[in-house]
Amino acid sequence: MTARTVRALDRPVFGVDVQSGDVRGDAPAYALVTLTPLSAAEEDAVPEAERPDVDGPIARVDRDVVSLRKLLRLIDDREPARIATDNAYELAADTGELVQLLRSLPDGTRLVQVTGAERPEPLSRVASRHGIPYDSDPMAEAEAAARLAAANVGHEVTAFTDETTVKVARGRSTGKGGWSQDRYTRRIHGNVKKRSRQVESELRSANLEYDREVTEKYGGYANAVFTVDARPEDIPVSNSRAGDVRVEVERERRDGIAYEPLVQRRDHVIVGIDPGTTTAAAVVGLDGTVHDVYSTRTADTAEVIEWVIERGRPAIVAADVEPMPDTVESIRRSFDAAGWIPDSDLPVDEKLHRTREFETDNDHERDALAAALYALDDHADQFDRIAEKTPPRLDREAVIARVVSGEESVETVIDDLRDDAGSGGGEGSADEGDGGGGDADAEPERTEEEREIRRLRDRVERLEGHVDDLTDKLDDRDDRIEDLETELSEAKRQERIEARERRAVSRLERAVSRLERERDEARERADRLAEKLERLKALWKLDHSDFADVAAGRDLVAVKAVEQFTRDAIETADREYGLAAGDVVYLRDASGAGRQTAALLAETEPRIVLKKGTLSEAADAVLFEESVPVAPADDVALQEIDDLAVARESDVEAAIDDWERRARERERQQQSELVDQIISEHRAERS
Repeated sequence: MTARTVRALDRPVFGVDVQSGDVRGDAPAYALVTLTPLSAAEEDAVPEAERPDVDGPIARVDRDVVSLRKLLRLIDDREPARIATDNAYELAADTGELVQLLRSLPDGTRLVQVTGAERPEPLSRVASRHGIPYDSDPMAEAEAAARLAAANVGHEVTAFTDETTVKVARGRSTGKGGWSQDRYTRRIHGNVKKRSRQVESELRSANLEYDREVTEKYGGYANAVFTVDARPEDIPVSNSRAGDVRVEVERERRDGIAYEPLVQRRDHVIVGIDPGTTTAAAVVGLDGTVHDVYSTRTADTAEVIEWVIERGRPAIVAADVEPMPDTVESIRRSFDAAGWIPDSDLPVDEKLHRTREFETDNDHERDALAAALYALDDHADQFDRIAEKTPPRLDREAVIARVVSGEESVETVIDDLRDDAGSGGGEGSADEGDGGGGDADAEPERTEEEREIRRLRDRVERLEGHVDDLTDKLDDRDDRIEDLETELSEAKRQERIEARERRAVSRLERAVSRLERERDEARERADRLAEKLERLKALWKLDHSDFADVAAGRDLVAVKAVEQFTRDAIETADREYGLAAGDVVYLRDASGAGRQTAALLAETEPRIVLKKGTLSEAADAVLFEESVPVAPADDVALQEIDDLAVARESDVEAAIDDWERRARERERQQQSELVDQIISEHRAERS
């Protein structure tokens, strides 16, 4: 067990190679190498001296020799992201067994042939091309295959399309009849229909495209078949059987075996990078073709590198400024590519002119594309010279990439590629020779007794293996039970913590609500006091104004004006500047008031009421009964300022004296009328 720097995925990667035996013969053994990405804590525990100076996550490398049965069990248990091999038929005797193997893989697990598609290359050549250590030992070959697959090298072996069939059907027979046959059948078909609608709702919620075929029967559906444009791991429905209904999920079979590259484009390319808050990248082929542009505000450098990997193998990484930014330099080092920067920062007008024929979504994509295109222009003559010297049978882009990034001469690169081609032919011949030798050294015919012994031994081995498997399952089940009990205990503890936190949050929220209410009430009270203060200031200003009368002896009194003799006007005046006992009140329009309005004004106990207009008899009577002096406003000299006014104190006192005189006369008159009325009533009674 060692720690290596590899392109580990978020799940384990298995590398597999035949250690001994043959899948077509007896009990094959496999060399198994597992690349397991370390957790953050495990990665931090690796000493700094043991950390390789290479970009990429640190993964644990585990090695083992396993049987085919144990290999399949490990695949089911660990669900690796990829199973890497140099030949898929090392795991299956023929196409039928290979299809069965692919069907049995967990969702999300891919079988990868790292040496190519139908005509694979030697593993040594592929490993050398990608800088992966290689040895002819099966364990070393398994590790090389795992590391290549983790680096997105190779082809996925598949026997299925990207369409999946989801079938919802009856989970039990409707029976032969009986008293409740119709009700029983209706219930089953109704449950099938209900489950079908649930499945359709889940597919719609996942934004998946699908076609539906329904077989309707009495009371509902006999079955419903959904053809979904997605792989099983992308579908929120799995195989299940519950009561009256069963759900079956199965991928659509394709004709034969297909090989799909893990990375769709692996051409040698020039990459332009514009780093910053918004990072942009552009991929341009060595022939000048713009493959793609990309920009993001959220992705980190690793995601940008992954995006570039999916579109090619960078020979040059370019920037549009000088010197090269650190982010661009780190991306260049991760690909071991050549770097390019201009002599000085590229002007905006030149970048606009160079990218005028291509569409970009923003300035960042334009700058990245301009960097790639200017790098292409700068190397165009060199590319042409290399292409002229490259023989027709060799990959010109491979030669250009090695010359540009490795600073090797064209002749040296061509000789190396020719040597690789020659050694590849030798390896191919050796492999063919081994195959022929195997046929020549065929095993001699056995006797019937020997064959029976062999069958019994095989049976014993199978039974022993079955016992081992059952023992392993029991151990795994015990471990699983222990893990689940631990998880349950932890979940309960976490639930208690969360419950306490929720109660604390509820208390705090109630406290916050209470404090917010108190704050709002305090603000309202402060606003009311501020308004009152403004009114008091206005009154003070009136009382301390620079009138000549004030200087002469302060023969002034404040008058509080009311627009109309109505309840609303009185309440408005009281709210704005307050009506208190002893105030001089000025009614700008005294008409229209009734007894209740007059009583409301009398409750304020004014010193005198100055009026304009004619009071109603009812209002006048109420004010007289409450001993509230009333005088015409024309009898007093008023000086009005907005809603307030001032009057001479002497005029107010004179008006009060006049009202008191008129009040005494009015009382004598009322008493006289009362006496006359009593006398009249008395005479009427005697007569």
